[in-house]
Amino acid sequence: MRFPPSFLDEIRQRLPLSEVVGKRVQLKKQGREWRGLSPFNAEKTPSFYVNDQKGFYHCFSSGKHGDQFDFLIETEGLAFPEAVERLANMAGLPMPVSSREEEAKEVRRKTLHEVMELAAKYYEAMLQGRAGAKGRGYLADRGLGPATQARFRIGYALPERFALKEALGARGVPVEDMVEAGLLIAADDIPVPYDRFRDRVMFPIHDLRGRVVAFGGRALEKDVPAKYLNSPETSLFHKGALLYNGFQARAAAHKGAPVIAVEGYVDVIAMVEAGFSATVAPLGTALTEEQLALLWKMAPEPLLLFDGDKAGRRAAWRAMDLALPHLKPGVSLSFGMLPEGQDPDDLIRAGGREAMEAVLAQARPLAEVLWSRELENATYDTPERRAALEARIGEIVRLIGDETVRKHYRADLMERLRGLFAPAFVSAGGGRRPFGEGRQGQGRGKPGRGRAGGWGDRAPLPRDAVAGEAVRRSALIQGAASAVPRNEALLLFALMNHPWLLDRSAEDIAELPFLNKEADQLRQVLLAAHIEGCEDAESVAARIEAEGLAALARRLAAQAVPRHDWPAFANAAPNDVELWWHQRLVLHRRAHALSKDIKEAERRLAEEPDELNWARFLDVQRQLAALDGTEALVEGFGAASGRSGRSM
Repeated sequence: MRFPPSFLDEIRQRLPLSEVVGKRVQLKKQGREWRGLSPFNAEKTPSFYVNDQKGFYHCFSSGKHGDQFDFLIETEGLAFPEAVERLANMAGLPMPVSSREEEAKEVRRKTLHEVMELAAKYYEAMLQGRAGAKGRGYLADRGLGPATQARFRIGYALPERFALKEALGARGVPVEDMVEAGLLIAADDIPVPYDRFRDRVMFPIHDLRGRVVAFGGRALEKDVPAKYLNSPETSLFHKGALLYNGFQARAAAHKGAPVIAVEGYVDVIAMVEAGFSATVAPLGTALTEEQLALLWKMAPEPLLLFDGDKAGRRAAWRAMDLALPHLKPGVSLSFGMLPEGQDPDDLIRAGGREAMEAVLAQARPLAEVLWSRELENATYDTPERRAALEARIGEIVRLIGDETVRKHYRADLMERLRGLFAPAFVSAGGGRRPFGEGRQGQGRGKPGRGRAGGWGDRAPLPRDAVAGEAVRRSALIQGAASAVPRNEALLLFALMNHPWLLDRSAEDIAELPFLNKEADQLRQVLLAAHIEGCEDAESVAARIEAEGLAALARRLAAQAVPRHDWPAFANAAPNDVELWWHQRLVLHRRAHALSKDIKEAERRLAEEPDELNWARFLDVQRQLAALDGTEALVEGFGAASGRSGRSM
């Protein structure tokens, strides 16, 4: 029986080679490969290697080499059709029916691959020709020059309804093939099929063998209903089963590049051009289970990078819920969050590779993101609410399929729960008592010297206690997206663009409390430049460059969001700058004072968790919440003006 190549490829994609071999050989991870004792020869030193990325095994003691099918043939003496049937059952695939019809379909798929390759070459030629000036202009605005265009085979679809149809027709491609490949739109109520993609920059989508199977088109006119348009589902293309740049990323991951998933085509290209070569993206939809499986084939813990707004957080949570049932020992996800209002392309263009590295360095493991989600915008100040949280955690843990991982998640989350509730009723000795309960039964010893199970010496609150979480969530105090807290970054960014502020604020700037040493260093440079008479942004920039702080300045600039922080940018009117500046100074001083207050309240609560200290702590929390509200008002002032943001 002859099996369609696409069917054999599907088996290989669904069943990692290490999973097949691991049922017979005890394998241990070694770098990017697996190693074990040869199943073909008796040996004491392992010489048998399995490489999932390349999809083959090699036995140095016997010289045998092959894939999943070869392994079953060699180790179990199966014929090839028997090996295929065994592996198809493991992969959950029905065996194909051997028929002339199936063989014709396979030939048909090969033909369609050739059609898609012709279309890709046509779109590339159109972009580089006279008619592609509009597309080249858009790409230039996004920082994608000729070399990048060639590397990613970017093209352009002309505005005419029949341009591609006529070009491929002249090459002998039947209309039926173009329709089946998704290049033309046809229906019963459409008398003449016409081009699906018109006046769009075209991004070819490849399968895992590097063949063009679909396109994503970015509209160049603002009034088009769909800014991005993908090819429809075809016999070649199933958008939930592929990743943009998956073919190149798999090779890069094999060489050790970190696997990163972002949200859009241009973001992938920007990341790759910045040196993050194993970056991929879903194809216009939320991440699917099949795409998640592809990521895990490239790396045991890929990093998902999302926008730092509410939509980005929701996307991260969906991916987390998708992953939970499939977690295995050593197999998980980590999550990175971009500064709000910026995507990877924005961040890299503003701050370069260093800005992106700063974001990636702050990536958080899945368990921590899960915990943050459960605490967001909720209070657990009553027994009923705490019980509800504990029940919710139990439900989440039960979703994890692997027993070992489930056990460790339960232990980790229960420990976090104990830390969260510690201020209310947990003592270092393990005894539990709500606030206000007397100390009878401890004996007559001095306070703090009770026997085990009494109050004793209180252990400091864990990192994930309520207080710590409140501080970290404060928009003004936390600096999760960069080593420099956001407010410090914004103040310095404004000074770099508007040095005249130092004419009236130099003393204020000199006395401001700065938490970050790098930010403080840049502040000193700006003050020195002011004293030496640097009065414009160009001379200040030259001084920063001379001091070796240009990379830091770019990182700070990357934290400014045009939509919210437009007065800090160079083209803002002085009156707007001055109003925004004074608001930021007040916010910064208040934030710094509250950061000290919350630490002190946390310390007192850890030492003596009584009702008075709990009330003090809650009061500081309320002040932090109010401060975040003021921050939102300041950002609302920026957004309402409509003076910022770039058009897409």
